[in-house]
Amino acid sequence: MSKRYEALRQHLRELAALNSALGLLGWDQETMMPPRAAAARADELSLLSRLAHERATAPELGELLSDCEADEALNTDAATAANLREIRHDYDKARKLPTEFVAEFSQTTSHALEAWKAARSDSDFSTFRPWLEKLLGLARRKAEYFGVPEGGELYDALLDEFEPGMTADVVESTFAPLREALVPLIDAIGRKPEPDDGPCKVEVPIETQKAFNREILELIGFDLEAGRLDVSTHPFSSGIAPGDTRITSRYTPAGFAEALSSTMHEAGHGMYEQGLPKSEHWGEPLGESLGLGIHESQSRMWENQVGRSREFWTWLEPRLAAATGDAFAAYDAEALYRAANIVRPNLIRVESDEATYNLHVMLRFDLERAMLRGDLAVADLPGAWDERIENDLGLDVPDAARGCLQDIHWSMGAIGYFPTYTLGTLYSAQFWDAILVDLPDLPERIGRGEFAELLGWLRSRIHQRGRQLPAEALCVELTGRPLDHRPFMDYLKTKLGGIYGLEG
Repeated sequence: MSKRYEALRQHLRELAALNSALGLLGWDQETMMPPRAAAARADELSLLSRLAHERATAPELGELLSDCEADEALNTDAATAANLREIRHDYDKARKLPTEFVAEFSQTTSHALEAWKAARSDSDFSTFRPWLEKLLGLARRKAEYFGVPEGGELYDALLDEFEPGMTADVVESTFAPLREALVPLIDAIGRKPEPDDGPCKVEVPIETQKAFNREILELIGFDLEAGRLDVSTHPFSSGIAPGDTRITSRYTPAGFAEALSSTMHEAGHGMYEQGLPKSEHWGEPLGESLGLGIHESQSRMWENQVGRSREFWTWLEPRLAAATGDAFAAYDAEALYRAANIVRPNLIRVESDEATYNLHVMLRFDLERAMLRGDLAVADLPGAWDERIENDLGLDVPDAARGCLQDIHWSMGAIGYFPTYTLGTLYSAQFWDAILVDLPDLPERIGRGEFAELLGWLRSRIHQRGRQLPAEALCVELTGRPLDHRPFMDYLKTKLGGIYGLEG
């Protein structure tokens, strides 16, 4: 291997070390940091962001990259060629952002995160409003620096950060038929008797829940020798470095099912991070996740296709009894499974069922896109949010904490992130069909608590390949067709049709 390519890789490893420090500080801010440290933390993040950006845009990196691109021997290897292609993409994109802007963005989002925590706790949108206005201004500037694709809009430039190559128009055209299929299904379910929701009301001590979630996390395949499970205001995952993947959940005494679902979701993210070849390719695209649509496919799969399956609850029930005593004694595995799949509109996205969840995502996509365009003033966001929740889900929003303040994303400047949840949901269903072709006895394996075959399939087909293929190309390779909403709807209709006795 050429000395120039090794020098390029070393430069990227050093950049990764800086980004790892940033990630660790961010994790600490959301889990352990005392409130009075917020100002100092913002300064720390701003400085490190500046240093990382200088490293990511250094002329010497560009020279090394150009030399490697001109080396025919390097480009004969498909993986190396893909690595160079993605390094070029990242380098050119980073150079569009001024270093001062990157530092300002980092410092502002750090302060905004603390403002959001307080506003959410107090259910007071007015205290977060000026921060959201400032963040939208920064988002517009960032989009302008990146450049709007021909025929596109500002939102496209931001969406590309989270789902490379995706545009708002494509998201819209993907969401429209999905919504058209979901609404009548939800309406039909609403006319049927609801399964017993008793299991959802059982109170379990928080410390018992923490221990149980940790146990299940390890049993499904998350390596706790290379990761952690902690508590945060909003569940998240963070791939800090090789051998260091951290996830969080949140707990309330009567929220056992929601906590387990959150843990399963973040475990999916975490196992993707643990499956990436980071030790061999730290800081390189070959060792990085493909994009948030694929990342969310992993979290949604473990949360739903696995965690909401009848077989999973059959396996879980005796472990639940051992952990909680007679708390769930009145309910067998079938009752637990049915309760886990109740379709009932919920104010909270992360606590929503599989059918209504995507309506939450569509709402957020529409509103953040409108705010970015200037079609919706930040001051009018709570009213617009409440109106959409009433129209889409038939619910009245009682307060801002359960309304437009519930998600962390905007406080982090992550405008353009939300669509990846539904894209990931669709990918997960399509991948699941492909998995069942290769592993037809997988449901029975899940019923016995055997998850290694599933994780192995995901490791070899998705995790270990890093960013070698674009998401759409990977989808076609694994499933034989581009992303499509119909596999998800078929999965949903089969499962919910059985629970609710729907015809057709």
